[in-house]
Amino acid sequence: MPVTTSYPGLYIEELPSAAHSITPAPTSITVFVGYTHPFVGQCAERGDWGKAIQIFSFEDYKRLFGGAYRSRIPSDVADAVYQFFLNGGSNAYVVALQPKFHTPGDVKEVQPAAGNLAGITFTAKQLTDAAHPISITVRNIQALDPSVADLVITYGSDVRRYTKVKLMTGDPSLISDAKFIANQLAGSDLVRVAPETGGMYPATWGVAAPTPTTTLSLELADTHQAGTLTTPDDFLKVFERDQPLDKVEIFNLLVIPGITDNGVWAAALAYCEGKRAFFIMDPPINASADDTAPLGYTKIEEFLDTIPHASPNGALYFPYLKSVDALSGKVRAEPPSGYVAGIYAKTDMRRGVWKAPAGLETSLLNTTGVVETGVMTDMRQGTVNDKGINVLRSFPGSGTVVWGARTVGTSPALEQWRYVPVRRTALFIEQTLMRNLGWVVFEPNDEPLWVAIRVSVQNFMLSLFRQQAFQGKTPNEAFQVLCDKTTTTQADIDLGQVNIVVGFRPLKPAEFVIIKIAQLAGQAP
Repeated sequence: MPVTTSYPGLYIEELPSAAHSITPAPTSITVFVGYTHPFVGQCAERGDWGKAIQIFSFEDYKRLFGGAYRSRIPSDVADAVYQFFLNGGSNAYVVALQPKFHTPGDVKEVQPAAGNLAGITFTAKQLTDAAHPISITVRNIQALDPSVADLVITYGSDVRRYTKVKLMTGDPSLISDAKFIANQLAGSDLVRVAPETGGMYPATWGVAAPTPTTTLSLELADTHQAGTLTTPDDFLKVFERDQPLDKVEIFNLLVIPGITDNGVWAAALAYCEGKRAFFIMDPPINASADDTAPLGYTKIEEFLDTIPHASPNGALYFPYLKSVDALSGKVRAEPPSGYVAGIYAKTDMRRGVWKAPAGLETSLLNTTGVVETGVMTDMRQGTVNDKGINVLRSFPGSGTVVWGARTVGTSPALEQWRYVPVRRTALFIEQTLMRNLGWVVFEPNDEPLWVAIRVSVQNFMLSLFRQQAFQGKTPNEAFQVLCDKTTTTQADIDLGQVNIVVGFRPLKPAEFVIIKIAQLAGQAP
């Protein structure tokens, strides 16, 4: 503030700086969209379907969305989120869609399986079907006290054993014995129990004279529900204006694991362009590397030819990956997008968004390799590379890695955005400047403002140059920032506009490494 002079001498006046510091935007906040557990987790309990909920670990995901499950309803979101955090991710949002059965003229919510055994109602807390039942077995019923027995509950490879489980009559809420069945199973994530009738549990397991081999059993499996489980409308609504995801201030990556619907892809790509985000796309599960796959498979490039996808804000990765299923212990195929999103995040943190998230350093964790129908040779990869298909491959000593860094914007008009790191660097700069130049609004539109803008943006770009984010030996070769009377004319001023031009020379990945070898003539001494 101005000083008041009263005596001869020196006075100090602190002047506000015309420059404003610019804080870099995040680069790897990832949004996952898809079906989550319909029974378990705070989202299902509160009915928070369609909301964008932030998480920072897979433990957060399990608490909020119930973790993974196995049934004919896809569990791709849970698996993708797990792979994301395992492979380097740290910050995500989940937009949970409620699984429903769609039949002509009717939509039904997925209901848990339930059954009665010995006067007790057992209700599944996991999704079940004929291939993924929950089995309940009562054994070792005590001859002297047939109200006591051992209980075994099995779901895939998950086996829970409870010894000397008691049945007691009376008000269940008043029974404090830890061995009482309602107390033993109070925290179970597999089943919940309730008296079949009358509000009280039976006095015994219903066996008058049990023997050591007496066994009671019940299988919970939803075989009666039918209809289509996945509908594009569930996903399209997420990308509408004023929906919860639209109100998230910033995200960088979008993953819709396992979904390859044409309409959903088009909507997701358009949405990412508007939000300055990037869409990591999965191939169809029945896409193959060549013509040797079984009947019913289509070569990946032929599939891609049928889909309009000319956008620089997306990248497709092929093929599916093999992983050991924690629930069944068997090897299953998983879409690659969750793995790749984790690699994006890890690369951003270690090297920067300008480094291609590909190469021998991008070893994928928790996979035993690509599916057999997706094994790609060098020559075969050459046929899909120009179509913007990024291949996952396995190499000795490196495991399975990301071996491609192209966007699906393969049209000549989008040539400048051919590579993933080039496009993402531009999005990063755009998001950063959008978040940091709000102070410009309503300032007097003249030279002092233009100088302040140039200084702020140049300082930011210079910091990126020092991190080797651009091509060029000097700042003048690497980038330029223009904001003066050549970019903002009097006509622009009259319209209330100030124009800033930011240009940069991007780093492009060394996709083709050519080694020239010459043989010397003659014989060395």
